[in-house]
Amino acid sequence: MTQIAFHFNAPDKLAYACRVARKALRHEQRLVITAPPDILAELDPMLWQWAPEEFIAHCGAEASEELLDASPVLLLPDPRQARHHQVLLNLGTTVPAGFEQFERLIEVVSMGDDTDRQHARARWRDYSSQGYAIVRHDLAPEGRNPR
Repeated sequence: MTQIAFHFNAPDKLAYACRVARKALRHEQRLVITAPPDILAELDPMLWQWAPEEFIAHCGAEASEELLDASPVLLLPDPRQARHHQVLLNLGTTVPAGFEQFERLIEVVSMGDDTDRQHARARWRDYSSQGYAIVRHDLAPEGRNPR
C-alpha cells in the first residue's frame, strides 16, 4: 500500500519541491512531480538552476521515450504516464490519478494559504476514507505558529 505523507507549512511549495528532488537524487530514488502544467512550467527552470554547483536532471511529458525512461525526475501533469513508480510528489489541488501505483506519495501544503489548506484537508479525507495511514510533517520552524 502506498505510504502517504503530508508536509505542512511549506513557505514556498516550488522551492520545497526542488529540495525534495535534490534529496531523492542523493538517495538514488526516482521521483515524479505532478501538478497542473502552468506550475510544472514554473518549476522546470528552478530545477535546472537550483544551486550553482548542481542541477536536478529532469524532463517532462514531452521528452523522448529514451529520456522518460532514463530521467530520475519526471514532471508530469498526469502521473499515470510515469515510467517509474517510486516516489510521487503532488503539488496539485486534487488527489493525483494513479497515486496508488507509487511506493510513496508526498503532499505539500503551503504555509498561510487557506485555500491550499482546504484542498489538502479534502485530499486527506479522501486518502483516509480509502484506508491509508497518513504521516504528518510540520515544516514550520520551532516556536513559530503559522496561523
